[in-house]
Amino acid sequence: MSKRLFPARHPSILRQVAQVLGALVVLTIFAAIAPSKAKAATIAGAYDSVVILRSADNKNRFLGSGFVWGDGALVVTNDHVAGMAESIRIVDAKGMEHQGEVIGRDPVRDVAVISVPGLKAAPIPLGPLPAPGDEVWAIGAPLELGMTLTRGVISAHARQVEAAVPIRFLQHDAAVNPGSSGGPLLDSAGRLVGMNSRIADGSRYYVGISYAISADDLARIVGGLVDETLLPFPKLGLQLRPVTREIAAALGMEPKGVLIDRVYPGALAESAGLHAGDILVGAAGRDLETAGDLAFAIDAALGAGQMALRVIRGGQEIAVTLGFAPATSSVLALRGIEGAVLNRVSSYRFESLGLVLDDDARVTTVSENSPALFAGIIRSDIILAVNGKRLSAGDLRKLEITAPTLILLQRGGGATLHVMLDPWDTGEGIRAIGGANVLDPAIVVF
Repeated sequence: MSKRLFPARHPSILRQVAQVLGALVVLTIFAAIAPSKAKAATIAGAYDSVVILRSADNKNRFLGSGFVWGDGALVVTNDHVAGMAESIRIVDAKGMEHQGEVIGRDPVRDVAVISVPGLKAAPIPLGPLPAPGDEVWAIGAPLELGMTLTRGVISAHARQVEAAVPIRFLQHDAAVNPGSSGGPLLDSAGRLVGMNSRIADGSRYYVGISYAISADDLARIVGGLVDETLLPFPKLGLQLRPVTREIAAALGMEPKGVLIDRVYPGALAESAGLHAGDILVGAAGRDLETAGDLAFAIDAALGAGQMALRVIRGGQEIAVTLGFAPATSSVLALRGIEGAVLNRVSSYRFESLGLVLDDDARVTTVSENSPALFAGIIRSDIILAVNGKRLSAGDLRKLEITAPTLILLQRGGGATLHVMLDPWDTGEGIRAIGGANVLDPAIVVF
């Protein structure tokens, strides 16, 4: 015959056990909730140090995110967020607007520093390097939604995302999207461990892989920009590819180093005597296994102003010295003309902006790829007014446009609408960045 664990004549014992178990459950739940609430409060405290960046013009274009640094009057963000702007409108956590001036930028390392004299906010304390698996939190304004908090874990250390950039990123899986760039990455104690800078190349939106510049690299770069000791990363004028097993077999050598595809005329590499077909196997005393190794070798040698290279040419290893001082003559940069000062056109007429009008102020022609076409003007539109003023067709043809201009149009059926015609618009906004060549991902441009 079975026996009861607690005889029926002692019901008080059952009540006591139930009370003890209930107390244990409450304590367990409290123990789980209390740290979460404390953590949430700690993370939320960093919101006051995060800002939104907008263009300092009448377009008030959303640029991205940033956060307070140093004495509270500096803001740090990505260079691709600041773009070419010299002045930026800063919106703090309370919605107050401040005027900021860009005082330092590094387009290669992708960091910009903005001075905001009217901003007095506490910076986020720096934290130690997190380990893979550690929880992290990202704050920013993705897709212009306003301040947003997302959570993830550190996925990996030391990811070199672009071979020509001497930065090893923290990889994490907290969701970030265009607009999150420049926002802080925090650890569970609310300390700064990185600046969110990019997502996996090849996709404009978050696909589970996010990259942040580590707080250690950030402190070094920002400090160098502020005190003007950070040396700019040079453009060598080289196009490289790794020596794969297939290439090595064709050349009759071991798979090592990087092969020079192209040397740009007038660039530093040409001045050093490098040629297409050369194989770089060593730089600044280091063996080169990948093109990415070259970026870190250059970074380490910047202070010396030059770097020793080991080069295989015609099957023989030779020594080459690569100097970092720019050539005195004008040089075409790899992604445009650098150093050239372009005179800004001060005024335009409608015809030079791609518009031809008849005597009724009707648009008869809109040129392809013209500012007029990009503004949204189409054939058969009738210009009714410019900046609120009615003008004759003759006056419209002679009109000098010296600033972004508001144009009232009339379309078929009598519908009217306004468009902004801005010949000086750069078209810059939120944009993906990446150095990959979609035709040949192996190519690396220095």
